[in-house]
Amino acid sequence: MNLDQIDIRNINLNKSNEKFEVEGFLKKFDLILEKDVDYTIALYDEDRIIGTGSLSGNVLKCIAVDSNYQGFGLTNRLITVLLNEQYDRGNSHLFIFTNPSNKKFFFDTGFYEIAEIDSKVTLLENDPMGIEKYINRLFLSRKDGNVISSIVMNCNPFTYGHQYLIENASRNSDVVHLFVVWEDKSIFPNEVRFNLIKSGISHLENVILHKGSDYIISNSTFPSYFIKEKNSIVNVHAQLDLKIFGTYIAPPLGINRRYIGEEPFDLVTNEYNSVMKNLLPNYDIEVIEIPRKALGGQIISASRVRAAIKEGKISILEDMVPSTTFDYLISDDAKPIIDKIIG
Repeated sequence: MNLDQIDIRNINLNKSNEKFEVEGFLKKFDLILEKDVDYTIALYDEDRIIGTGSLSGNVLKCIAVDSNYQGFGLTNRLITVLLNEQYDRGNSHLFIFTNPSNKKFFFDTGFYEIAEIDSKVTLLENDPMGIEKYINRLFLSRKDGNVISSIVMNCNPFTYGHQYLIENASRNSDVVHLFVVWEDKSIFPNEVRFNLIKSGISHLENVILHKGSDYIISNSTFPSYFIKEKNSIVNVHAQLDLKIFGTYIAPPLGINRRYIGEEPFDLVTNEYNSVMKNLLPNYDIEVIEIPRKALGGQIISASRVRAAIKEGKISILEDMVPSTTFDYLISDDAKPIIDKIIG
């Protein structure tokens, strides 16, 4: 083996032959190239792939090296290139989700463990004080009371259904901490969703609004390429997210209750809710499930709102969203988003 002839090449994911080659290599490790990958590199020995790694936002993923080439520092070489690309993009706080059996590789490259679920998944970050600094920031928002509730929402966009759940929590709590999932993978951008929620709950004085963090893991950011039992992905994701919530997020705020909306149709959300009801009581957090608000016998949801926009049924939106959301949807500011939904 001549290590000097091994080089790293950027993969053009828009070229099907290059993408197919990486997918074929990962398949040997029971891994998949996830759809949200936006940057991929590969190690080549002459014209044969012997290793690969990818990025999605501030997450490193889909990293693998041929077993015949392990022990020569090639994993470190891959990660170094990926880290430099992240720093060039301005991303300094980075994460890796991996199988626990592989975590030692990443310890050696400056990553630190946040949480682990059995033998399924470990979440690592490159800041040894990252989670501690986040906890300290949360302490600044602490308000005392007997019932300190929490809600985690995406709101893509904010509807009467979301408002109904928040109002219910507000009436039955001393304080409500509302976390907005923070990632640019929704049709409505982070700041737009945040501002629509802020406007829609301005009448609720005991609700504290938080911009979600990297420590609140959504369905769209949780990677599953390394989980062999694909039918367990949602369950593992939920366990990891809830372990982080119960261990790091709830204690500094004194959270002892979490509100969720009933989900009779979406199987993913329904399973997530089920795991939540089983696990959060272990952290002394009561889970309250509220029936969804309905209109004309149909549940009000963000997906229904987006469907109405796509079909050009703007007039029915007034019955599904607060006036603050409706005013935004018919504004010039929303036109690029509306056009994107309509396609």
